[in-house]
Amino acid sequence: MKKIFSFKNILPIIAVAILVLLDQITKYFTIIKLKDKSSFVLLKDIFEFTYVENTGAAFGIFKGAIPYFIIVTSILLIIVCVAYIKLPQTKKMQPLRIICVLIAAGGIGNLIDRIFRGFVVDMIYFKPINFPVFNVADCYVTVAEILLITLIIFYYKDEDFEDFHIFKKSKSKNTYVSPFSEDDSNDATTVAETSETATEAAVAAEAITSSDEIISSDEKA
Repeated sequence: MKKIFSFKNILPIIAVAILVLLDQITKYFTIIKLKDKSSFVLLKDIFEFTYVENTGAAFGIFKGAIPYFIIVTSILLIIVCVAYIKLPQTKKMQPLRIICVLIAAGGIGNLIDRIFRGFVVDMIYFKPINFPVFNVADCYVTVAEILLITLIIFYYKDEDFEDFHIFKKSKSKNTYVSPFSEDDSNDATTVAETSETATEAAVAAEAITSSDEIISSDEKA
């Protein structure tokens, strides 16, 4: 029981809670300060805060489909949680756990909006590129996606995502050689399911981004 409620196990929950709280605070102040008011210009013709109600998905499509997005986001959050639990408890997999935390925080942040407000509050607007208005929760998911793609390309190797029960056959001898180096042998038993969990995290990140994407700037308040 003590092990289950250890600080190491509770830490990701605390991290998600803090990130979600930050997202909700920004949305709260956006509502009371900017709703039915002009935008707050931080950098003229570059960056400003405004108030937009997003009832759809990417660029305002599927407007009014709130029940659908609630169901889909809830399912994806469950997948992310399962992926986090199944990830090997090794230092090399720590970045993937951080990515899961960011995805969960972003999904929960916008899910709260859809359940209690009936729309997602967006407020961040980059004017030069006329980029659609977005919010802090969207930033979490976007950063998670960028990190995941970067790690897969530059950090992780194919053998990191191989089932350790599947061995590579040696070319010189009729024997089987483990794909793991000697340094990784101690972690072999925990890396078996990494391929599946990494794939789940990637799919969840992409899907949550699609459902929580921002509406076009021409619909801003």
